[in-house]
Amino acid sequence: MKRSVFAAILLAVFLSACASAPETAETVQRLPETTAAVHQPITENELGTVDGYDYELWKDRGETEMLLQGGGTFRCDWKDINNALFRIGRKFDCTKVWQEIGPIRVDYAAEYAPVGNSYLCVYGWTREPLVEFYVVQSWGNWRPPGAEAIATVEVDGAKYDIYRTERVNQPSIDGTQTFAQYWSVRKGKCAEAVVDVSAHFAAWEAHGLELGKLYEVAMTVEGYQSSGTAVVYRNEISVGE
Repeated sequence: MKRSVFAAILLAVFLSACASAPETAETVQRLPETTAAVHQPITENELGTVDGYDYELWKDRGETEMLLQGGGTFRCDWKDINNALFRIGRKFDCTKVWQEIGPIRVDYAAEYAPVGNSYLCVYGWTREPLVEFYVVQSWGNWRPPGAEAIATVEVDGAKYDIYRTERVNQPSIDGTQTFAQYWSVRKGKCAEAVVDVSAHFAAWEAHGLELGKLYEVAMTVEGYQSSGTAVVYRNEISVGE
């Protein structure tokens, strides 16, 4: 009788252990691809979609790592690079200008530690005309872009200088091209804010800087001939709301 009771206890323990056993490799493989991508470091040029956000790592050379952390957030590290961009945001199909898409805002917060030349910014492109644009919130040891400001505007209670520069035979979303760059550069560094991107678009166009059909708006860390690390721990992008 005692042996039967003991055997029953062992059987109960065994069944309990089986019920609480960890997931097998087969179970993990059935997880959505976006969940797996969140924890997979990216070290070479790559673009994709995760959690409804479009991400991209682009570099021309050097050591880079981008870790997607879900919900638009990410960590990035770079060393001995020439130029590298780490970004997560929204890509569009280049069929509408920003007024047709509606208001665009980026609510971000970051721990940003560059060593050398770098920008923490909202970044993107338009086509027709081909334009690369920056709303720079913080920077490394040099405040871009090294040109004369067209105007100073106030957006969301902060002052920004507006610039136009030109890139000749340089990499772009359409290969090697000559294109304009539009800049709004905040007067003081800021690692946490809400950026009214549409207000910057309106300010640029009010000063003669024509935008085309929207390709991308993304929270971005860019490094140029530098090293550093950054964690964008909040990145909420609203479109058309």
